[in-house]
Parts: sequence; structure tokens; C-alpha cells
Amino acid sequence: MNRPSVLALVLAGGEGSRLGPLTDERAKPALPFAGTYRLIDFPLSNCLHSGIGDVWVIQQYEPHELTKQLANGRPWDLDRTRGGLRILHPYLGDSESGWYEGNADAIYSNRQVIADQDPDVLLVLSADHVYKLDYSDVVAHHLDSGAAVTMVTTSVPKEEASRYGVVRVDGDGRVSEFEYKPEAPGSDVITTEVFAYEARSVLRTLEELAEEGDGSSIRDFGHELLPRLVAEGAARAFELDGYWRDVGTVDSYWEAHMELLADEPPLTLDDPEWPILTMGLQRPPARIEASATIDGCLVAGGSHVRGTVARSVIGPGVVVEEGAEVRDAVLLHDSYVGARARVTRAIVDEEASVGEDTVVGGMDEITVVAARLDP
Repeated sequence: MNRPSVLALVLAGGEGSRLGPLTDERAKPALPFAGTYRLIDFPLSNCLHSGIGDVWVIQQYEPHELTKQLANGRPWDLDRTRGGLRILHPYLGDSESGWYEGNADAIYSNRQVIADQDPDVLLVLSADHVYKLDYSDVVAHHLDSGAAVTMVTTSVPKEEASRYGVVRVDGDGRVSEFEYKPEAPGSDVITTEVFAYEARSVLRTLEELAEEGDGSSIRDFGHELLPRLVAEGAARAFELDGYWRDVGTVDSYWEAHMELLADEPPLTLDDPEWPILTMGLQRPPARIEASATIDGCLVAGGSHVRGTVARSVIGPGVVVEEGAEVRDAVLLHDSYVGARARVTRAIVDEEASVGEDTVVGGMDEITVVAARLDP
């Protein structure tokens, strides 16, 4: 029996507008996470450990930093002569080309190259969530069920469910109801933006939706595609048993970092059985001076700490000067905190700086520093 062919399609073109200044000049999947990584490292590492060797990344918004991070697929063993990593950009040409107007439109716009690849399963992944998952289990479940789509699901607090696609799952695993970002969710079970599609079926359905819409652009999965498949009884659920985090807002991005600092963090980053891989950083060891006090932190290479840092994530190349205090904060690559400054419940962006004697943040909403900030 031949092994089914799987094509992973990583959607990495979104603007991430809810992350405010952190994504003004970078694609959300290129946003640093946990000091050392970028968000796109999680689905790509999952693909490697799941034995998926054909991975295509769809880019659109601010692609330069993301392209640099992808490094032709080398960190995830995807720089191959046959198969491996492929980057898909929007293009001009035929009457249907141009900017993608949603994730379903991105697939529809690339339907010919996907059809030429002719996979059995099209595994569609968001590039801005933090989790570990063996996709081979999802694919096996999908093929056994005979579904047109298998949605990987998880549960969230019901008050947060309106941000996602909300589903109701019957006892046999069939998805009987689907609501896209409803104001009043009827369930706390949501899709994780991981979908396994029967490839030929989804391309055919997208063609039908395009024809029915008189050529109008297809938008996100939740607008037309998934409701159609659910109504046809062709959708199944696969429950993700483990940690999953959407870091698409400033608050959730900060909260996810604070979770990593717990005595028993919900996500293990140094698991030798499932390491998260990234483009290598050529940085010297972190330097912690005698004047420094560090308590409950993650500290990346190349950083230089002279002050007090507590319950914070310190990225590569970060400098914290003597007399400064950093608490409950996330400092991204090469940022700077001047002498006697106070940074609390804040995110300091790459290469941003907090000047001497400056006070940032407090006990209310999370503060983002995206440039130089002085008293």
C-alpha cells in the first residue's frame, strides 16, 4: 500500500493588526517568541517531527524578515533537491491573480500549482499559534474517517470563543455545527486553524463556490468553505490533547510568555523528543554582571544584564543597565533598558530602547515600546 502524499500549506501572509506596533513592519509569523524562536518555527518544527517533507509557505504582508527566517528551509531539513520548502507569493498575471483576500482565497489563487503537485491530503496550517502536534496522527485520523475536512479542535474559555471558528461535535466525531466568530458562541470548542483537507475535494469545492459567487473573491475558510462542508456532513474533528495558544493580541502574546516562566510551564521548549528548531543565532553567551539580580527568567545568548530582572523573557542581544529594574516584561532582540529605568508589564520591541530614569508600564494594560522612549 502506497503512503498517502501530504502537502503542508503554511499560511503566513496575515498582517496581525491586533498586535499593534509589533507587526507594523513585520509579518506576525516572524514575531519573536520565548527569546530564541519565531512563531513560524512551531508549525515548521511540527512538520519535521511529523515526517512531512513537502511544505509550502504562503507569504504576502511584510515578507522580508520572514523570508530571512525561513533560510530556504535549512533549520527544518527542508532544503532539498526534491520537495522541501517552497514559498508562494501573490502575483500578477491572469484575471484572478493579485493580493489574497483571505486564507481560502490564497488556496484558490494557487489551485493550479496545488493540483499539479496532486497531494492526497492538503494540510493547512496557521503560522502564528504556539503548540506541538504530530500531524501524522491528524492525517491518519482524517484518512480513516473519509472526511472532506478534519478540523483540529481545542477548548478555550467561552468568553474568548467569539474570536474563532466555533464548532459542535457529535459523539462520533462529526462536526454538526460551525459558527465563524459568533457574537454569542454556543460552545467552547474551537478550531485551531489546523485543517486536513481531501485535496481534490477542496479544490473542487472552491471552484464551485467561485462559480456560485459570480467570480467574486473567496475569503476565509469560515465564510463559505467550512460551512459548506459541515452542511454536507463531510467534516470531522480531531481534538488536540495539549497546549495550544493563539498569540494574536498584545495581551495573549505577553500572557504566553508569562506562562513559560511558571514553575511547571505548560509547554516544554527543551524536549529532546520534540525540539523546536529555528534559524541559528550567532551570539556569544549571555553576560550577567555581579551587579545583576535575575529571578525566574529566560535569558537568551548575547544579552548583557547589569540590573535587576524578575519574571521576564530577555531576548538575544538585550542590554539592561545597572540600576534598572525589569519585571513581568518581554524584551525582544537587541533592545535596551537604560540605567535606573523601570519596565513593568511591558513588551519592548526589537532594537527599541528605554532611556535612563524612564518609567514604563504598570499594573493596568500591557505597554508596548516600539521605538526610543525617554522620560
